[in-house]
Amino acid sequence: MSIKAPRKGENYELSVDLNSEYREKRKDAIKRVIASMTVDVSGLFPDVLKNMQTDDLEQKKLVYLYLMNYAKTQPELVILAVNTFVKDSDDPNPLVRALAIRTMGVLRAEKIIDYLCDPLQKCLRDENPYVRKTAALCVAKLYDLKPELVIDNGFLEQLHEMIADSNPMVVANTVAALTDIHIAASSQPSISPNDPALFPISSSILTKLLIALNECSEWGRVAILNALARYVAKDDKESEHICERVVPQFQHVNGSVVLAAVKVIMIHMRGVRREDLIKQLVRKMAPPLVTLLSSPPEVQWVALRNINLLLQKRPDILSNEMRVFFCKYNDPLYVKVEKLDIMVRLAGENNVDALLSELKEYASEVDVDFVRKSIKAIGQTAIKIDAAAERCVHVLLDLIDTRVSYVVQEAVVVMKDIFRKYPSTYEGIIPTLCANLDELDEPEAKASLIWIIGEYANKIDNADELLGIFVDTFTEESYPVQLQTLTAVVKLFLKKPDSSQGIVQRILNTATKDCDSPDVRDRAYIYWRLLSTDPGAAKVLDSILPLGPLSYRCRCILAAVVLAQRPPISIPRTTVAPALLEELLGEVSSLASVYHKPEETFVGKGRVGAESLQRKTDAPDDRFSTQKALQTVAAGQQAENLLDFDDAPAVEGRPSGLAATEVLSHTPAAANLLAGTSSNPLDDLVSIFGAPATPAPPSANSHDIFGGLGVNSAFSSGGTGSLGSPAVQSPSVAVPPLQKNQQPEDDLLGLF
Repeated sequence: MSIKAPRKGENYELSVDLNSEYREKRKDAIKRVIASMTVDVSGLFPDVLKNMQTDDLEQKKLVYLYLMNYAKTQPELVILAVNTFVKDSDDPNPLVRALAIRTMGVLRAEKIIDYLCDPLQKCLRDENPYVRKTAALCVAKLYDLKPELVIDNGFLEQLHEMIADSNPMVVANTVAALTDIHIAASSQPSISPNDPALFPISSSILTKLLIALNECSEWGRVAILNALARYVAKDDKESEHICERVVPQFQHVNGSVVLAAVKVIMIHMRGVRREDLIKQLVRKMAPPLVTLLSSPPEVQWVALRNINLLLQKRPDILSNEMRVFFCKYNDPLYVKVEKLDIMVRLAGENNVDALLSELKEYASEVDVDFVRKSIKAIGQTAIKIDAAAERCVHVLLDLIDTRVSYVVQEAVVVMKDIFRKYPSTYEGIIPTLCANLDELDEPEAKASLIWIIGEYANKIDNADELLGIFVDTFTEESYPVQLQTLTAVVKLFLKKPDSSQGIVQRILNTATKDCDSPDVRDRAYIYWRLLSTDPGAAKVLDSILPLGPLSYRCRCILAAVVLAQRPPISIPRTTVAPALLEELLGEVSSLASVYHKPEETFVGKGRVGAESLQRKTDAPDDRFSTQKALQTVAAGQQAENLLDFDDAPAVEGRPSGLAATEVLSHTPAAANLLAGTSSNPLDDLVSIFGAPATPAPPSANSHDIFGGLGVNSAFSSGGTGSLGSPAVQSPSVAVPPLQKNQQPEDDLLGLF
């Protein structure tokens, strides 16, 4: 006869205590179960369920808490708790009634939903406001589970009636529930404008919301303010009335209420016509925003992101409050960066001296990232305020004198932008910049100094020596530095052709033979081709561009590409598009205003997840991209010359553009690509390239990309001129020669 081993373990001991005849022992066991919920204690579900029927409110709360966590794991046993829930919904104690209806709404168990309707009906009409406000939120939870049940039982009509409730908290929770239902219903693709789940705000509802606004808790105020933000005012008088009733919320201690009030004011200020009232509202908006900066760092950052957005719409809100944005020594980096951005936005001629003094102090900090951003802010200030540019340059020179590597390099990058904004104004500091050449080891700083040397090569006596340093290490530099060096040497040659012929020949040889970047090689080939001489054409253009021994193509590149006038740079007033800015202002105090992105980009609506939303938006683009790829293939099969970019008329009887894809779509591979059913898109695309195509007759009007400059002859070793040309074969590309009756002026126009 076998003897059973004794049952041991913590769960067994808890089970024994939960079934104890002593009430205190059972209550203590429930507390231990709640404390152990970090591990799996779902096996105790029946034992805990037995302790629901009790007059001890604390024990009842603990049991309900356990049920909320483990109802999904024991859906069959949850039905046993229905009788207790229904009984508790009729309990004399309003706390028990509210607790029962709240727990039933949170359980989210299919089998218990049908039993929820009758208790919910009674609680929505309960005499106690605490029960009514709890039941209002329960309707929103029930709608998320079973929308048709809410509509069929008339819960929505009851919620609309509760907006006129005498208790402001009931009104606030009702508005929150109706708003959640409205958002969930709006996310459905086939929603009718007359759907009962929608929550349009009328004038009568507006009056009730404004009455309840001042008597709610902060949660209720935020819900009501968000509803007011959705209201569309009928005229300017109504907009003024809303703004005047909402302005007192600026004095609330809760930051979320303040930002929600700012959102309502910014939205309804659009309908205000009185300039004096607009100025008054803007002036009243500043103190509460400044107060938010005394919050903890995380709240500060949220406030700063929203302030940044508000300043893009109304720069005058905090025009006299720059000093409150000065960085503190213990501010985290993310707060300091936002403050720097806002300080640059608030910079003006009246406060630029204080700003520059502060930024200069920041440049001596130990945080390298913060120092770089501070120096960049000095450059942005110089570009934004013309009158302060000279003072900014002096501050940058003082920073360069510190000989700190990362400070010098960031200052050189900033100086390049200042030269772009104010050309030929601060040429006197170029020797100082060139003297720090050895300090530069970052690609961006090197490229910036190379650009400055190339731009002012005619005013720098030893420009060829300075650029020669970078030419010697050309193959070791990063690609941006190589591209900038190549262009700067060509600029030097155009400005000093007699003394720089050797260096340009050397860099073109290196770039075309030893460089492994296709971008650098292609640019070198183009420069080499354009710098090749053409004495006949040069004589024609002597009267237009009298540049002595420079070639015709040299004149072309000088006039059109390398030495072209660049548009002046400026600091953009907004970082987002105007339409998006208006949308984000309607989302102030939400994640959209923190990310400066619409909510659809990072979260789905209702039951639609962000990933499925992304797939839905990408589907049309994928098909359009496939069709464009087929169009390119069709055009390539009909093209005589891959370098022919002219808009030559289509050959009669042969489709072109998107129509050409119809011809290709008859092939199985193209049909699969267009339908999105291709198992191997790469192989299908290759098979389309291999399809036979009827060769198109040569067009008499077509030119090559260089306007008939003879690319083959330029890239062959037999090219004439002082520079010579690299020996590069160009098979299968037929370039028409220059016709006898074609004038060099026409050839110049063809280049552009």
